[in-house]
Amino acid sequence: MKLVNYREVKSEPVTEEGAKGTTIAWALSEKDGAPNFSMRIFKVQPGGYTPLHSHSWEHEIFVIAGEGILSDEGEEYRLRAGDIALVSPQEEHQFRNDGNQIWEFICLVPNERR
Repeated sequence: MKLVNYREVKSEPVTEEGAKGTTIAWALSEKDGAPNFSMRIFKVQPGGYTPLHSHSWEHEIFVIAGEGILSDEGEEYRLRAGDIALVSPQEEHQFRNDGNQIWEFICLVPNERR
């Protein structure tokens, strides 16, 4: 078992090309004994974003605080605290903070990402 407050999980910068002002914290993963899914906490600074990309696995998103834009297949959706989103496999997507507060969200992904 692992018990921790999400604010205490160590964050690190997202260093992928095309990212700006974004950190990731691996709250739960295989290293913690989670066999199927990893839970990550993203914090996107005002003006920050993740890379525009796609891949073969889904993202399951829950917004903790703030708000921002989920760009998915060229459509834009505003996500706010309390919102839930599913980004399906192969969909080109990006998370952008166009506001003036930090945007925090949980992102679940399968451990076996292909």
